[in-house]
Amino acid sequence: MTTPVFHTLEEAFFYCRDMDASLGDRLETFSAAARVLRPAMQEAVDRLVVRLMASDLGNAVPQIGDPMPPFILPDEEGDLVSLAGLLRVGPVAVTFHRGHWCPYCRINTKALAEAQNRIAAEGAQIVAIMPDRQQFAAALKRESNMHYPVLTDMDNGYALSLNLAIWVGAELQELMSASGRDLTRYQGNDAWVLPLPASFVVDADGYIRGRFIDPDYRKRMAIDDLLKAIRSARVLRPIPPW
Repeated sequence: MTTPVFHTLEEAFFYCRDMDASLGDRLETFSAAARVLRPAMQEAVDRLVVRLMASDLGNAVPQIGDPMPPFILPDEEGDLVSLAGLLRVGPVAVTFHRGHWCPYCRINTKALAEAQNRIAAEGAQIVAIMPDRQQFAAALKRESNMHYPVLTDMDNGYALSLNLAIWVGAELQELMSASGRDLTRYQGNDAWVLPLPASFVVDADGYIRGRFIDPDYRKRMAIDDLLKAIRSARVLRPIPPW
C-alpha cells in the first residue's frame, strides 16, 4: 500500500480517518505519516513499547474466559452506566481509549461508529471508556457520530483495576506537552496516566469471549475480529426456546 505524501499531521489524520479501508490500513497509513512528520514522537513511542513488552503487561490483564470486572461510570451526559445494565440487553464490546485528543483513538472510534449497526444487528452493544472528563467525551462522541455511551473513567480508576493503566513517562510527557496535549485539563489531574487501548467482548453472562490488548497504542482490534468475537459470545450462551 503506497502512503500518500502529507504536509501536516492534521491533513494526514483527516485523510486516514475517512479512508475507504480497514481500520488496520487507516492506522498504518497514519502511523507512517506520523513517523515522517513527527519522528521524535514516534521514536519515543517505540521505546515505550519496548519497555511495556518487556514487562509482559498483557498477562496481568483479564483473560478470555475470565469474568469481566463490573463498573458503574458516568457517560458523556453524566448518567451512570453499569456493565450489568448493558449485559441485560446482550453481549457488550468494552473499548478503552486514551482520550479525545488521540488521533489513533479518533480513527478507531470512527471505524467503530461505522460498524455500530452491524454490531447491533448481532444483538450486541459497544461502550467506550476513557479518562477524559465529560465535556471531552461528548466532543469525541459528536465527532465520530457514535450512538453508544462514552464513559469517563476518572483518574483511570477502572483501568487501574484491570492493570491497563500506565504512566506515560518523562520523555513522552515532555513531548506531548510541547505538542499541546494538556492531559491535566483533559483528565482533571496531573498524573499523566493513560489506559492502554484495549477491547473486551463480554457475553451476556459477564465472561470475556474476545480480547485485544497491545502495548503499541497505534494498533487496535480489527472490526472483523470484534464481530467474530461477538458472534462467539452469542453462540456460547443458550438461546431460550420462547
